[in-house]
Amino acid sequence: MDFTSTPEQSAARELAAEIFGDLSTPERLAAGGSGTDAALWKALCAAGLPGAAEETGLLGLVLMLEEQGRTTAQVPFAATCVYGLLAIGAHGSAEQRARLLPPLRTGEAVATGAFPARRGGVRAEGAVVGTADGTENGTANGKADGTADGTAKRTADGTGRLTGVVPVVPWLCAATHVLVPDGATRTLWLVRTDAAGVRRDPVETTAPWSAGRLTLDGAQAERLGPHAPAACLVSDAYADILALARTAFAGLQAGVAAGSLARAVAHTTTREQFGRPLSTNQGVLLRAADAHMDIEAIRVTAYEAAWRRDAGLDAGPHALTAAWWASEAGTRVVHTGQHLHGGIGADLDHPVHRHFLWGRQLAGYLGSGAEVLEELGELLTGVRPATTDSVEPADRPTPSPRTEAP
Repeated sequence: MDFTSTPEQSAARELAAEIFGDLSTPERLAAGGSGTDAALWKALCAAGLPGAAEETGLLGLVLMLEEQGRTTAQVPFAATCVYGLLAIGAHGSAEQRARLLPPLRTGEAVATGAFPARRGGVRAEGAVVGTADGTENGTANGKADGTADGTAKRTADGTGRLTGVVPVVPWLCAATHVLVPDGATRTLWLVRTDAAGVRRDPVETTAPWSAGRLTLDGAQAERLGPHAPAACLVSDAYADILALARTAFAGLQAGVAAGSLARAVAHTTTREQFGRPLSTNQGVLLRAADAHMDIEAIRVTAYEAAWRRDAGLDAGPHALTAAWWASEAGTRVVHTGQHLHGGIGADLDHPVHRHFLWGRQLAGYLGSGAEVLEELGELLTGVRPATTDSVEPADRPTPSPRTEAP
């Protein structure tokens, strides 16, 4: 494997760093609240950075998201690229790509996904129900932990109607389109947020992600890639987008953690105690060194997962590995960054506190370390408890004992 970025990836990263550094300042972030920074989002789209994710691949997107994380920029960059541009580009029909990708590139449309980047799929209450004349019928009995409960029917032209509730969807209040999975079949549906039967209620989360509660009441939806083979719709697309999300948000966490540590280093090298900088104390040095190693672990595992996906290799286990490091190590780093600031680190208005909030939010979105590690173990061994609600189909072939470990 080779993590050396291409000239196009390096150029995209440098441009992202310049725009985020110039426009995502602590003063602007403090004044912006929980909403999207419209001026910053317009500048990113004018520079072609969302569209650049299609050209530079997942690794290029991870590099750009690192720069966003360093400044905790208040824009739905990751969500739009993962659940919109890359998802539709890889699994949408030719008509969907021609119709939906241009406005996503220019920022006229914003996408998000109504499922967490962890096992369990949609945590919806209710049923996913299609039109009465559907040609694909089947009963999907589900539970409150996220699977659908009711009858799922789909029409031959790939349209349907969805009913259910997703308690928390990141960037929902800024989105024009939501990617919603059927909790029973893992089929993916696109829903317009301004459609009849769609309700968005703002929800306060740890980080100001403009999140919302999504309520669907017979909302019109279109299946992602309706003319693709059914097997691809049910398994490959869902698994691929889940790996995309895990890898991308792990890259975002690498930037959040790096920004937190950079602020801690700047603080401890300028703040003096007993006549000498705090950074000369052994305890401070050790905490900072541990944080640096954690950041490198998040970064390299995210790079590996992205590189494998771009190369057309299986990236599922590697995306899980990146998610585990992002959740476990990312939480440690943002706690360290806040701790090394002493009492001022607890100040809600201090810039380092935003990194703390973002790091905790990303860890929650990716899933707890124990949860992710359990799924990774099941994936590598091919052994799964009977009660699991894994996103992988039940008839997935058992991996060979010689499967490559991440």
